[in-house]
Amino acid sequence: MCQIQFGLTESEEPTSNLVGISCRKAAMNLFTRNRPTTRPWPLRKHYPLLYLTLLFPRLFLSYFFSLTSDSLFLKTSLSTSPKCPSLGGEKFLWYAPHSGFSNQLSEFKNALLMAAILNRTLLVPSVLDHHAVALGSCPKFWLLSPIEIRISVWNHTVELIRSGRNVSMADNVDISSLVSSSLVRVVDFRVFISSWCSVNVDFACYNELAAHASVLYRLKQCESLLSGMDGDAKCLYAVNEDCRTTVWTYQNGNEDGALDSFQPDEQLKKKKKISYVRKCRDVYNAFGPGSEAESATLLAFGSLFTAPYKGLELHISIHEALSDRRIQTLIDKIGFLPFKPEIISAGKKFAHDIRRAPFLCAQVRLLDGQFKNHWKATFSKLKQTLDGLTQSPLPIPIFMMTNVPESNWTGTYLGELVKDSHQFKLFFLKEKDKLIIQTGKRIVDASHGMKFGTFLKNHDRTGQVKKRCPPGLPDVLLYIEKNICSCASLGFVGTAGSTIAEIIESMRKVGACYS
Repeated sequence: MCQIQFGLTESEEPTSNLVGISCRKAAMNLFTRNRPTTRPWPLRKHYPLLYLTLLFPRLFLSYFFSLTSDSLFLKTSLSTSPKCPSLGGEKFLWYAPHSGFSNQLSEFKNALLMAAILNRTLLVPSVLDHHAVALGSCPKFWLLSPIEIRISVWNHTVELIRSGRNVSMADNVDISSLVSSSLVRVVDFRVFISSWCSVNVDFACYNELAAHASVLYRLKQCESLLSGMDGDAKCLYAVNEDCRTTVWTYQNGNEDGALDSFQPDEQLKKKKKISYVRKCRDVYNAFGPGSEAESATLLAFGSLFTAPYKGLELHISIHEALSDRRIQTLIDKIGFLPFKPEIISAGKKFAHDIRRAPFLCAQVRLLDGQFKNHWKATFSKLKQTLDGLTQSPLPIPIFMMTNVPESNWTGTYLGELVKDSHQFKLFFLKEKDKLIIQTGKRIVDASHGMKFGTFLKNHDRTGQVKKRCPPGLPDVLLYIEKNICSCASLGFVGTAGSTIAEIIESMRKVGACYS
């Protein structure tokens, strides 16, 4: 059973007239953007800035598609698009992750599931900077289209590779047991595009490629193909359905294509100019054997994010597959995916230094999204928990993970905790702490994600990626904080509604700290 979510009236699709500018200007645009590294705990945002951030991609696309074709990047047509490589006859699936890490992890799990159902190899995406790509959500009345979000993800991924900060989800999250048991097939996105785009380069030194016009040209063509703006349908099938129109299901026993049980009333249709309805569709029937998409080498989704809303799912409602044992096993296993050993050991090391006495973990998220309106409720919950620890030896150790800068603690409950050093002792981690830097280096050196795939390039016999220039460091602070909180023996206090808090709760439930 599905639920409708109302969004914007379906926007017009961008035209397929992909035209360009000079290679030199493309190099400036594609490789010299000074996008600041986004922290996992963003600073306070204001609605006008958020609105402009969401509006800019639409304005940029409108301008970009309106450029004339008298330049080196001529109109990309079926005849000028890169030839679709066979890649050993394998078929692939990719999607557009977005928002914070916890949402990206949720999408990754859904992508693993969709790829397994459709018997496709999943392209493991890069971990994007927090909210570098924003989507919107179905319960609200604005949403990026699948083609827009695919373009945004492509551009930000290129920027991550260029700046040497790219790590994949498989570098941070351990999926080795899923791959070794043949439940899923995966390949790193960088490895895939080196073959798909015919770019035979060392992606570890991507920041040196600005002068290579031919590389830029191929990557720009690939942007066209991967986003679904242009190209051969046999090469790529672009999925343009999103959570405004579709709930993806699998073997749920309901009629495929049935309307949702709840539809917008006439007043809402008129007010929001809603002209569409949402249907439940079986993903296997839509894209599996016998479908138009089945022959395409690459199947490209937009967002695969879903979340419960009024008891039902926003976009993907696949919670069991009782008649498909392999998929049911996968559903059970992706319920909890552990972090890689480098991250787990770092969290345990810091926790061990704290837990010479039992400690409490507090996750206080108050500066973004809905959470900025819940200061009082969040602090009240934390105070109530601490008041209940009357039997614990003083001072009570508290590991604090928060996006509230210390300069803003004055006059808040956090400030009171710091002042009361007799009863409480607070512990923190910061981005520049030695433990964080060392763990980031270990993640880069391990290159776990690049070891997956059947046609890996630029590897030596040990499977390690050859690095001819020093890479940047990924931000692993949030991952280590989660592991520390999983070890808090006095308990955990999280911010209500935070996906970060939900992941920590699940880690504590399965005993991640002690496994």
